[in-house]
Amino acid sequence: MNAPTPTRKYDLGFARWVRDNIDHAERMNMCMQCGVCSGSCPLRNEMDNGPRKTFMMVRAGMKEEVLKSSTLWNCVSCYSCVVRCPREVPVKYILHGLLTYAIEQGYQEAQDTDNYKFASAFWNVAAGSGRVDERVFTAKFYLKYGIGGLISKGMANQKIAMGMIKSGRMPLFAAPHKIKGKGDLKKILAKAAEIEKTKHASLRDGER
Repeated sequence: MNAPTPTRKYDLGFARWVRDNIDHAERMNMCMQCGVCSGSCPLRNEMDNGPRKTFMMVRAGMKEEVLKSSTLWNCVSCYSCVVRCPREVPVKYILHGLLTYAIEQGYQEAQDTDNYKFASAFWNVAAGSGRVDERVFTAKFYLKYGIGGLISKGMANQKIAMGMIKSGRMPLFAAPHKIKGKGDLKKILAKAAEIEKTKHASLRDGER
């Protein structure tokens, strides 16, 4: 009797690559699949797989499924998994490393999430001015959903906006907040980008 033809393609080198190239991922070898990480996660119900299953999927070589997973984006860095893991596996750090890799590899599923739109808008404003002006940030975030999204989300959050205006947290007519020494900030960010580029180049070389 012939063996059944596999219906799923597994990248069996993926687990090894993750272990060697994602920060702290060598500690995944200590994971005993007890489930404490997923049980401790406050957003477990918002994740498609959760940390425990994600680690098992990495071990199984399920690269596509891992890098498309909402689990990577829905981690809010509460550190419950890190604190409670009986084997001291830095779960949060590994999930974030996988997320960074998913974005670098152009996985559209990761970039279509609300979290990605929020984070990219936040970074755009912070890197541009050194501070986050709520008015500019909110507009950039809502515009990622188009003009319709800007209008509908703005209308839905009128109450919050009015509260911030009344408390002075979001002045209507003042110029956007900026820091002094923006030139120094740009130099710092440029150096950080250079370091990241070098790191990513070495990761790509290791993947070949």
